[in-house]
Amino acid sequence: MGLFSKKTKDDKKDTAKKTDAKVKVADKKAVTKKVVKKSDKKAGEAYRFLLRPIISEKATVGAADGKYTFEVSMDANKVAIKKAVEEVYGVVPTDVNIMNKRGKNVRYGRKYGRTKNIKKAIVTLRKGDSIKLYEGI
Repeated sequence: MGLFSKKTKDDKKDTAKKTDAKVKVADKKAVTKKVVKKSDKKAGEAYRFLLRPIISEKATVGAADGKYTFEVSMDANKVAIKKAVEEVYGVVPTDVNIMNKRGKNVRYGRKYGRTKNIKKAIVTLRKGDSIKLYEGI
């Protein structure tokens, strides 16, 4: 009778029936929608790792040398970042460097807080390759 009571097999079957019913109703309403296969979702996986390009003075100087800086998700690694840059921008990076930046302690009036931790990736491209990041700036 506690908060942490275990689900029995019957409870699992009931929840499975409820989710199947929701899927069937959703399928009837969304007959005209395109069904996306897992192989078609590759660009979605890339955007999960590459969060945004970092636009700063130091990053702009690095872009002149073919080094582009991105904020990436905390669970991204070098291989995943390299594949994501290939998929999104269509260029093959030669090198990927990663750094973790800890958040700073800040104060807003009387209240104390902390900025979030971020992971940055510096992607080096071959000579002649470039990424159009600064079009609207």
